[in-house]
Formats: sequence, structure tokens, C-alpha cells
Amino acid sequence: MLIGRSREQERLRALAEAARDGTGGALVLRGGPGIGKTALLDWLAAASPIPVLRASGAEFEADLPFAGLSQLLRPVLNRLDLLPDPQRDALAGAFGLGPAAEADRLLVGFAVLSLLAEAGPVLCLVDDAQWLDSVSADALRFAARRLGAEEVALVLATRPPGAVPGVPVLDLDGLARADAELLLGEGLDQAVRERLLSEAEGNPLALLELPRTPGDGAGAVSERLRAAFHDQVAALPPPARAALLAVAASDSGDLAVVLRVATAEDLRPAEEARLVEVADGSVRFRHPLVRAAAYHGASLAERVAVHRALAAALDGDRRAWHLAAAATGPDEDVAAALEATADGARARGGYGAAAAALERAAELSDSPGAQARRLLLAAENGLFAGAPQTAVRLAERAGGLDTDPAFLARVGWIEGQAWFWQGDFRTAYDLIAYGGAYRRALHPAWYLGEPTLGTCLDALGADPVSEWLVSAARGRPGPLAGIADRRTVLDPAVPARDLVELCGFGFVAGQDAAAHELAAALVGRCRGEGLAGLLPTLLFFQAEAELFAGRHRDAAVSTAEGLALARDGGQPLWISQLSAVAAVLAALSGDEPAARAAVADALAAAAPGCPPAGFAWAQWALALLDLGQGRPEAAMPRLSPLQSDPYAHHVVAHRAIPDLIEAAVRAGSSSTVDGALTRLTVFADRTGQPWAQALLHRCRALLTGDEHEFVLSLKLPARPFERARTSLLYGEWLRRARRKSDARRALQQALETFDRLAAHPWSARARTELAATGLPSSPSAPEPAAARLTPQELQIARLAAQGLSNRDIAAQLFLSPKTVAYHLYKAYPKLGVTARTDLAALPL
Repeated sequence: MLIGRSREQERLRALAEAARDGTGGALVLRGGPGIGKTALLDWLAAASPIPVLRASGAEFEADLPFAGLSQLLRPVLNRLDLLPDPQRDALAGAFGLGPAAEADRLLVGFAVLSLLAEAGPVLCLVDDAQWLDSVSADALRFAARRLGAEEVALVLATRPPGAVPGVPVLDLDGLARADAELLLGEGLDQAVRERLLSEAEGNPLALLELPRTPGDGAGAVSERLRAAFHDQVAALPPPARAALLAVAASDSGDLAVVLRVATAEDLRPAEEARLVEVADGSVRFRHPLVRAAAYHGASLAERVAVHRALAAALDGDRRAWHLAAAATGPDEDVAAALEATADGARARGGYGAAAAALERAAELSDSPGAQARRLLLAAENGLFAGAPQTAVRLAERAGGLDTDPAFLARVGWIEGQAWFWQGDFRTAYDLIAYGGAYRRALHPAWYLGEPTLGTCLDALGADPVSEWLVSAARGRPGPLAGIADRRTVLDPAVPARDLVELCGFGFVAGQDAAAHELAAALVGRCRGEGLAGLLPTLLFFQAEAELFAGRHRDAAVSTAEGLALARDGGQPLWISQLSAVAAVLAALSGDEPAARAAVADALAAAAPGCPPAGFAWAQWALALLDLGQGRPEAAMPRLSPLQSDPYAHHVVAHRAIPDLIEAAVRAGSSSTVDGALTRLTVFADRTGQPWAQALLHRCRALLTGDEHEFVLSLKLPARPFERARTSLLYGEWLRRARRKSDARRALQQALETFDRLAAHPWSARARTELAATGLPSSPSAPEPAAARLTPQELQIARLAAQGLSNRDIAAQLFLSPKTVAYHLYKAYPKLGVTARTDLAALPL
């Protein structure tokens, strides 16, 4: 029975029961040592209405990749074959059940989520989560944020300040006075009783242990408890202390391993003293503080000896780490063994574990050169693990040990890439360009603008891709498809990451359709290869192309998926960019609260002291919001700064010029935008795109009042939304010229497009203009059924309509098949259908 934890028990019981009933969820159970986290997990395991999976982080195993996941998932690994192939292969390789293959770290998280979904309903309990290895911690944090559609409950018990963004926290405080008195029990002198109640501060473990410990009450509760357990360990016979030290040093809980260096008889006194529990082939400390007392209470010589004994009894990664723990100075053999474990960890996607092994190997290296090489490899793995700050720290240390220019160039690239991911574009550019890697420096240079961008472009090589990039930025390049044809895009020998810049510069060149085709092909390739970490970048470009093409619902789908992945992967640059695109889409639909919330997200995702990557898009979103709501004066100061450095070269700066000119004309400030019209003229001439010429004619019509310019604009091929805006502006001009019949035709054409695109502010404006011509106000077009779906529901419904199975859809979208089924189940009634076969006939 637990005392004083009824509120916490009810919260935990509700979580398990919700998973049983089909609604998954996660909870972080947080509290200091002895506060009762393990007791609550034990209670929940016994009371759970669904099967239970358990794992516990161990301090020594924090550097062993997949150690935590291995504990948790071992009972359900027989379900691996139910997962989509890339996810199955990632986990099979990680657990040694198939060929090892470097896996995107997000893919491992998706695979864990899918496996738990297939095992559901299930309750996952993870104790001491603060000591999980990095791969396991990342995967479980990822799963915790995505459990709503799964029959899975996950509880992560951890010490402060542990938290998982987006996952609720249940903080454990000390027991109330009455409950503390009940737990303390009877039989104590009242003065002693009062002293203990004051010292324990409601900590349950302290209330149980301090009565057995002499002392004056000085020191923090955790220190008093550690001293109490130290005294209990010290009271054991020497063979029992040695056995307990072996348990503490092994830290895996595997009784068979402990018995290779100690005997069961030696361990018995510790078991009888309730310092450890032995059951089902495992041995577990009563509390982590007991382990600390057993390990740190031993002498250095005793700890070295036990680690050597364990190394002799083990092989593989554990052997290498025990050898490292036993090392008291440089040891190249042990360093080489650790480097080999790092190679194995990386081959299984354990980049964080590889970084830790290489950093320790560097400390044991017998020469500065070997130390520098291993530190740089550790930094590289830290970068791939999504830990840019760790990568910077390790790269800086490596750079201080080797002055070879080629080595320092590698240091610069790794460190620069880490700063780029954190949003510090100036530092990133300077470091990457230092080694002459100007192609890699181009992306941070783009965010810095002139003169840095020009310097970078001047320094690019003479290869065809570099020449095309320079021409895209400064001249009229050849077709993008000529540089990145489909064969090149799908060639596994060409890293997908090396083609990303071509997407962005495709928009700079005005080749939007080709950029979309390239981005879509790369998205498909990344889905097939499991490269989830690269998808936010490519989905941003895909959304950009869909928005420019007037396919707003498609853009919303791409944006939503990219934003979720960027948040999962901790990519602030793409959180900012994609949030800003979401803001533009919300502004076009007239959803002001959603637009402002997305702008806030875009501007918040930035490194301290650095501009957010999505700033230009966010300003465009706010300006569109103002234009749509009839506030042209407010739109102008948002758009004008985009026409000068550091934003003038951005794609969005050129695309926003027609909005700036419209705002200026409506606000009576048309004389202020001559420079913007010149820039649009240059852009239209340089790109040679008919849609750009159409926008230029529209802007000239607004500034001059020349009807011929409107006519020329409408004769040219243009994007649906922009063509409708031109028809709206022309209709307004015709109405003011008292040509009501002609005005009605133009306004009706505009209204039909605005309604189809759900561009509600522009629809309202067109209706107002139509009413002014004397035409009765027409009702809004009925909302298509597909508009009732969330972006993810729409994406899944479209794939299902193409005939893909739930498993195929799950593989493409990095979901579990059960999640796919859940979203389809929610989509059917919104679409008015009852079966999958009905989807193909719908306009999705």
C-alpha cells in the first residue's frame, strides 16, 4: 500500500486505462531521490489493466547504444516483421537481429513508436530515465509526443530537471504531515519523531531510513540517505561488499554477469539486508543511492579491480567500457577498443553513443594526433546525433590539437554546420568558408545576404552545378532539370543532401515547377531511404512550390508534416521557416489568430542574438493578413524592409513586391515604390517566366491606371490565386469606371477561384465589389468535404485513395499502421464515406 499518493495513483491509473480504451498518452513522473517514483511505478505495474513493459536507465549503461530500448522492447521483438520495411530494418540492425545499417535517428524513433503500437494495448514504465543511453532517450521522447492514436501509455520517471517538450509532467513533492507521520510509524520518542519529520521533509525513503541512522540531522536529505546506505554497505562482510561492488559496477542487472566475478553466497548478506533484490535472473538495487554508496564507498583499487574482472568476463561494447573504467592513464589498446565500439554504434544509428565512446577514447589516446582525430570523429557523431552544442565543444577541442590545414577545414565544417543548425549564420559561414567549402557555406551565406553572399558565389567552383547556382542568382540559368535530372536525383551514389540547394535556387531562378519536381522526387527518395531528418528541408521547398502554384491545401499538408518532423528532430531553422509558411497560409484563409500564433512560433525559433530564419516569410504573412483585412497602411512597413539587405535577394522578397505595390496604391503612397517596381522588372526579365511578366503588368496597371496593362496581365499564363487577384483589381477598376457589366465578369471569375482556394478575405472583398455593381450577393460556395480534414488526415486519405495499404502509407509517412488506420477512421465520416474503396471517387 502507498501512503499519501492517491492523487498520483489516480493520474497514473487514468493514463493506463485510457490506453486500454484506445487513447494513448505519456507522462513524465519527476522527483528527487527517495521521493517515491519507483514505488509508484511498482504499484502501477501491479495495478495495470494492460500488459506492462519495463526498463530502467543505468548510469554505467548511459554510453551503451540501445541498452534502454533493449530492456523495454525485448518481449515484443517478435513483432518486428509487422513494421514497415525501413523501420523494421533499423530496429533489427540496432538489436543485432539483421544487418547493421546507419539509420536516421528519427527513423529509430518512428520504429519504436510503430513497434509499441503493434504491441498495444501496453503500458511502458521507464525508471531512472535520466540515465538512459542517448539513442533510447531520443526514441522514447519521440514516441512520447506521438502516442495519441496508439493504445500505448508511457511513463518516464526521472529526476529534475528532466522534461519532454509537449509531454505533461507530474511532480512528486514530499508527503503531507499526516501521511509522513503514518509512514514513520510508532515507537519513537516524540522529540526524535519531530526531528525526523522535520529532517525528512516528507521524503518517503528518508522517513523509512533515517530512523535507522545515527546523526545530528546536518546536511541535505539526499546526503543523509547516501550516508545511511554507506553505513549499511560498510556493515556487510568483506566478501558481500565485494559482491555488491560487482553489482554496482556491472550496472546491467544481469545476475549471470555478476556471478562470473562473485558467488551467490557472497551476495546473500546484501540481499538479506534488503540492499538488493534478486529475482528472475536479475539483481536490482533497492534504490540508486544504494548503488552509489556501494560503488563510491569502495577504494580506487577495488573499483579498478572489479572493472578488470568484469571486462574479462564480458565481450563487445561492455568489455571495452569496463576496460576504460579500469584505465588510470593513457592506454592506446583500450582507446582502440572504444573506437571499435563507436564504429559499431554508428553502424546501427547510435550516433550519440558513438560520440561518447570516441570522446573517452580520445582521453585514453597516447598522442595528440590520435586524440585530435578521435575528438573530431566524436564531434561529427554528435552532429548526426542532433547535439550541435556537443559537436561544437568536441570540434573546438580537436582544433586545438592539430594545426594541419586539411584537418582544420574538417573542424570548421563540423563546427560551422552545428552553428548553422542552431541559427547562428555568421559563425557558421565563417567556419565553413575558412576551409574553402563554399558550396557548403552557401546556405548560411544566403541568410546573411550581401556582401557575404556575393563573396561566396564568387568563390564557387567551375563544376556544372556551381555554375548553375551562380547563374540562378545572377543571370538566366539553363533548365534546372538539365542539372538534376531524375536519374541523378535517384542515384544512391549522389547524397540527397548535396541536391538540396538546387531546390532553393530553382525558386530564385523562377523555375518553380522544376524546383517542385526536384523537391518532390527528393522527398520520395528520403521516404524510401528512411532519411527523416532531411525531410523538413525538402517539405519546406515542396510547400513553397505548392503555395506559389495556388495549391494551398497541398501546401498545408506539406507544411504540417515538415513542421512536425522539424520539431521532433530539434531543427529550429526549419521550425522557423515552416511556421512562417503556415502563417502565410493562415493569413490567406483569413484565420488571424492562427496566423499570429504561427508567426510567434517562427520568430521564437532562433539562436540568441540571431535573426530567425523565417523572418521574411513571417513579415509577408503579417502583411497579407493586413491586406486581406483592408489595412494597407499597416502592410507597407512590413514589406518595405524586405526590399533591402539582408532580405532583398530572398525568394519571398521578390514574390511580395506585388503586395507592396498594391498596399502602396491603396494607401495613397505609390510614389514610394519605384525601386520595388524596378526590382520586379529585373526579376521578370531575368527569369523569363510568363507568370512573373503577368505580375509586372498588374503592378504597372495599379501604378498607372492603364487598362491595357490589366489586359496584358490576364492574357499571360499565371498562378490561380494571383490571376484571381488581378481579376479582382481589374474588376474594381472597371467598377470605378462605371463599366458594371465588364466588372461583374472579372469579379465573378475572381470569386470562383477565391472560394475554391478558401481565401476568405479575398472572397469577401470580391462579394463586396459585386454588390457595388448591383449584383445580389451570392452565397459562399459549399465547403468541399476534403476541407474538413486535418492536413494529416487529408494526406493519408489521398494515399489510401491511390490504393496504398495502411502498411505502405505508414512506411511513407513514418507512422505506424495503427496510426494510419486511426486517421482513416476519423476521415471517413467527414468525407461522407464508409469504406476505403469510396475514396478514389472523391476530389481529394
